[in-house]
Amino acid sequence: MAKKKMNFATKVIHVGGHPDKETGAIMPPIYQTTTFVQESPGKHKGYEYSRSHNPTRTRLEECLASLEEAKYALVAASGLGIISLILHSLPKGSTILCGDDVYGGTYRILTTVFNDIHDIHFINTTDPKEVEQALKSLKPKLLWLETPTNPMLKITDIKKVTALAKKYKALSVVDNTFMSSYFQKPLTLGADIVMHSMTKYLNGHSDVVGGCMMTNNKTIHQKCWTLQNSMGPSQSPFDSWLVLRGLKTLALRMEAHQKNALRVARFLESHPKVEKVIYPGLKSHPDYRLAKKQMSGFGGMITILLKGDLKKSKKFLEKVKLFALAESLGGVESLIEHPAIMTHHSIPKVVREEIGILDNLVRLSVGVEDCDDLIDDLDNALKVI
Repeated sequence: MAKKKMNFATKVIHVGGHPDKETGAIMPPIYQTTTFVQESPGKHKGYEYSRSHNPTRTRLEECLASLEEAKYALVAASGLGIISLILHSLPKGSTILCGDDVYGGTYRILTTVFNDIHDIHFINTTDPKEVEQALKSLKPKLLWLETPTNPMLKITDIKKVTALAKKYKALSVVDNTFMSSYFQKPLTLGADIVMHSMTKYLNGHSDVVGGCMMTNNKTIHQKCWTLQNSMGPSQSPFDSWLVLRGLKTLALRMEAHQKNALRVARFLESHPKVEKVIYPGLKSHPDYRLAKKQMSGFGGMITILLKGDLKKSKKFLEKVKLFALAESLGGVESLIEHPAIMTHHSIPKVVREEIGILDNLVRLSVGVEDCDDLIDDLDNALKVI
């Protein structure tokens, strides 16, 4: 009889989480060491120096690879560290296509660091015709996608667009941070690389900064690992252990995030002070059917447009109590922020407004608190505008 594959909620606990062989400890220890003793020069147990490899990081990478149904995983000290490794792995002067609505840090690193190394172009990845035209005319080495996008929550058809990338011999990367491996698996839909800011949902407790990438391509993995070893953006053993610990509740947390977010989105959609609610789980979302097709859930992120100007938006954001006014997302606590001033401020105003990041736009990361309390908090704050 063939061995049955583990389901997701089992993987997060058991893959990379096997008891310690030395002591039998049910929770694996942190290998908080920089170097490893060698039997003879070059003869060791797979570990030489913790910048290169570390047993705690190995456990985390094993778990992450299993969650994305990948053969290889690599973790780094931040999501931007992972982006740097992927972009440095390309030949100098490569053409890169990137979605026009992406995390502000992604936009910033592309336009302030890699614009001197590569040829960067921003396109609307939700339009397959625009994607194919750009692939055909620009002949890029890499296509970078976010879906859902940050912060407009637009959905790209991963299967269709990655197939186009393959047709024109471009690698495809999907930033899967918003959905986590629980709700979306880009590699199974055709992507070559999937990456996450582990700072967000994967860790889930707003106490670790980290990034990861997963792939089934051995050459890509080896290139990025070699660069990491040479450049040094490795994640510490302690931070790797914390993420491994956070992953154990990922399935439970994502279900709770989604349940709360759907209720909050429906409440906001019916509120007279709210102009528009963008959430993939609402039938009013233009890509609702596509979201249902390629995602197994809708996540915890909501974007809203308030009825009012910047002054009213600030007043609202100053009045929330349970929703902490802070950057980042994906923690168990609810967060709220103003993209134009905070997370996406590095994007020029004219570009922000072209993609819809206006002064009355607010992004919510719905946590796992009691949903009635969250709704009351938003309702009380909305009354001031």
